Amino acid sequence: MIAAFAIWSVLALVFIWIGFRSYRSDTPAGFYANSAPPEVKDTPAYNHAVGKLWWTAAVIFELIGTSLLFMKQNSVLVMIPYLLTVFWALGLLLAYQAIESKHRL
Repeated sequence: MIAAFAIWSVLALVFIWIGFRSYRSDTPAGFYANSAPPEVKDTPAYNHAVGKLWWTAAVIFELIGTSLLFMKQNSVLVMIPYLLTVFWALGLLLAYQAIESKHRL
């Protein structure tokens, strides 16, 4: 399960990289694929909030994946982190919606 955790950690690093790019962007950072970013009142504040959201999401994602280190190969328990990831994604979407409603024109 170390290989699964390594792949999981690479995804967390991708989320950190997305957060860094969002935080440092001069234009409003997009969140959803294939959609234009919203018109915002304060672009730096919005981008900082989105960047911090991605960083927080990466840490939570990594914490969920840590349980993979303690599971045996082909265990049914491997479904627990996968199911927790569904709730993680829903929380990520709800948090972004709050950020967008706060900063939208």
